[in-house]
Amino acid sequence: MASLATAEACDSNASLLASGDLRCLQPMFQIYGQCRAFSGPIVTLKVFEDNVVVRELLETRGEGRVLVIDGGGSMRCALVGGNLGQLAQNMGWAGIVVNGCIRDVDEINGCDIGVRALASHPVKSNKKGVGERHVPIHFAGTLIRDGEWLYADSDGILVSKTELSV
Repeated sequence: MASLATAEACDSNASLLASGDLRCLQPMFQIYGQCRAFSGPIVTLKVFEDNVVVRELLETRGEGRVLVIDGGGSMRCALVGGNLGQLAQNMGWAGIVVNGCIRDVDEINGCDIGVRALASHPVKSNKKGVGERHVPIHFAGTLIRDGEWLYADSDGILVSKTELSV
């Protein structure tokens, strides 16, 4: 998939920004993984300090999609680690955005996917299997819906109601 520069997308889509059909996440994410720029249709997930459903989704074919996880902004444990990063790469996911923490940073940085997260944390998450898939989520000042498009690069993260042309 051709990469789309987020700054250029904002410059050339001012009307979409004004209408809210194109939204920019607040700049609060660290950059991980081999892919500094990635994009794809969004799959949403809402969990809190539990990554069982994260694994279940990443075990499905990614087909170039981006898993966007609202982890409630928790800084008490990691929702994604090296094994899940490798799984995401192997299953064809373009990237993962986590409103929460990751761990095994060196392993994730070796994976051929893009990852954004608030921070790293060495403690693993709970394993209760609680979470909501494909629901609207809200973090980083932005409402994010399943099926919308995400574009990420070194400048930031955009969410669009529809796929943007390069």
